[in-house]
Amino acid sequence: MKILYYDCFSGISGDMNLAAMLELGVPEEFLKESLKKLKISNFELIVEKSKINSIGGTKVTVNLTKEDKAHRHLSDIKEIINSSGLNLNVKQISISIFEKIAIAEAHIHQTTPEKIHFHEVGAVDSIVDIVGAAICIDFFKPDKVICSTIELGKGFVKCAHGIIPVPAPATLEILKNIPVSIGNQNFETTTPTGAAILATIVDEFSDNVNININKTAYALGHKKSKKPNMLRVMLGSDSKKKAHL
Repeated sequence: MKILYYDCFSGISGDMNLAAMLELGVPEEFLKESLKKLKISNFELIVEKSKINSIGGTKVTVNLTKEDKAHRHLSDIKEIINSSGLNLNVKQISISIFEKIAIAEAHIHQTTPEKIHFHEVGAVDSIVDIVGAAICIDFFKPDKVICSTIELGKGFVKCAHGIIPVPAPATLEILKNIPVSIGNQNFETTTPTGAAILATIVDEFSDNVNININKTAYALGHKKSKKPNMLRVMLGSDSKKKAHL
């Protein structure tokens, strides 16, 4: 049984997830070529090796080569994904992630998912993060995805609606009934995009996991802090052995 285990001691963002997947073994060129099927050309995926507190890992930046002023609705996002050359599983996972965000935003703004006007999450970089996550999950095809308690951070962040508290309302809504911790970092460690990815792909949330670890990936965040701003993801198999009778 192939298992992916997310250790979110410093949260998760879309770019950190992509970095972890690349470090675990998704070929960089495969991801880039797959993302070209979206028919969105105004971005480049920058992948680099770096260190935090002497721990080496991968950092990913989605760099916009042209300003993206479009504010998209859920229907626009679905059209972009469904009209792409991506396989059906990748399309379904991608749309499921966006729908989780739309439902959360609709609850917060007291409207319907169809009327939600995506701002940050509808931008090209977020589309790349989310569809990239679906591509990577489809590449690994894990039998089970497990995740630790998710650190959300604290403070305030500026968005299209103004200054909002951390954790962001959308993040909290997406992660209802999912184990989280708050305040172990002084910034937004888990974004709505990261939260929605986990809420969609994770089968079980637990800090007690039995796994034979085959590979560990460290994805480096863009925030500087005393505590390491990174995501750790392990790829392994079930460690349970049959009892001897």
